[in-house]
Amino acid sequence: MPLTHLERLCYAIAVPFRLADPPGNRHGKENVAVAKLKAPLMSLGASGKLADTLVFMPWKGLNCVREYVIPSNPKTALQTTQRGILTDAVALIHTAMAHATNPLASIDQVAYAALASAKGRIITWFNQAVKLCIDVSVAGPVACVYSDMTFTTKTAGAIDILLYLNEETPSSLVAGKFYFGSTKTNLINAKVATVVAGVSVALAAEDCSAFLTAGVKAYVQFRPDAADGCEGADSGIYNFYAA
Repeated sequence: MPLTHLERLCYAIAVPFRLADPPGNRHGKENVAVAKLKAPLMSLGASGKLADTLVFMPWKGLNCVREYVIPSNPKTALQTTQRGILTDAVALIHTAMAHATNPLASIDQVAYAALASAKGRIITWFNQAVKLCIDVSVAGPVACVYSDMTFTTKTAGAIDILLYLNEETPSSLVAGKFYFGSTKTNLINAKVATVVAGVSVALAAEDCSAFLTAGVKAYVQFRPDAADGCEGADSGIYNFYAA
C-alpha cells in the first residue's frame, strides 16, 4: 500500500537514512530515502542526503542544500601539482605552530585573520595563511609563514619589533620592510627591516614618531621586497598601541 502524503512528511522528519519498511508501509513494498531534520515540521535545519538527489548540511552557520554528486578524480598533472602545493602549505603552517621556541601563536593568528578581513574575505586565519602560501608558490617565489611577533618596545620614537621566519626553503628571504598605518587597509609608512637570514626580520629602536602617536592604535605588516625570494609572502596585519 503506497504511503500517504502525511506519512511521507512525518517519516521525512524522523528518519535520517533509507529503510525498507517505514512507518505506514504495511506491506513493505516501497523504499523511502530521507534527510534528518533538526526540528519538526517548521524545521530549523537538516543534514544528510535525500534519495541520492539532494544533500542537506550546515555550512559556516548556514543551513544549505546542494545537488548530490559523486566527484570525479581525474588526477591530472595540474591537479596533482596543486594538491602537492596545498599539502606543502598546510605542512609549513603546522611546522610553524609546532616550533619549539618561536611558534605561531595567537597574536599571529589574529594578524592573519586581520589580513583576510582587509582583503574582504570571510575565512579563518588558517585558510588565509594557506591561501597566501599557495598563491606565492604558484607565482614562483618561496612561501613563508611568520610567527611569534614580539613588540619589545612600543615607544613611537624607538620601536623594537621581532618577527620569526618559517620559509619553505630556508634563507630565501633577503630584504623587506615593515609597513605601518592607522588602519589595516592603509599601511603606507615603510621602514626597512633588518633580516637575519633564515631566522627573523626586525626593527631596532626605529624612530616612527612621524606617523605613530602615543595611545593611538596602529597597524603593521611585514612584506618582502619586490623580486625578493619570498616576494608576495606577506605577514598578517598586527596591531598595537604606541607608547
